[in-house]
Order: sequence, then C-alpha cells, then structure tokens
Amino acid sequence: MYDLNDIVEMKKPHPCGENRWQIIRMGMDIRIKCTKCGHMVMMPRRDFERKMKKVLETAEKKNESSSKL
Repeated sequence: MYDLNDIVEMKKPHPCGENRWQIIRMGMDIRIKCTKCGHMVMMPRRDFERKMKKVLETAEKKNESSSKL
C-alpha cells in the first residue's frame, strides 16, 4: 500500500516529463506533488488508487537512510 510522504509512480507522466509524485496529504482526498516542478494535484482517493501504478519509495526507507548520515 501507500502512506504519507511515499514517492509513487502514476500511469501518465506529468507534462513537465516527470512521473514521480510525493504524497503530501491523505484523507478522503489525496494531494500529490510533482518531484520535478512542484505542481500539486488533489484528487479523490478512488481516482488516485485507479491512476497510481506503483510505490517507488516508502517514507520509512527515506527516514532510515537519512538517519544514518
């Protein structure tokens, strides 16, 4: 599954060319942010689940790697 601050790949790339999005808000609606240009999109959870392809990075992995520094 996915969680807050995970990096996900969507089925269609953003017009800027990037296909990596960070989840920045979760609830009934999910807000995602393009990791290249910073554009934010909010969509219903149902639409997000249908449009998401896979989770690329989990927030737990990022926290573990940053705590080792």
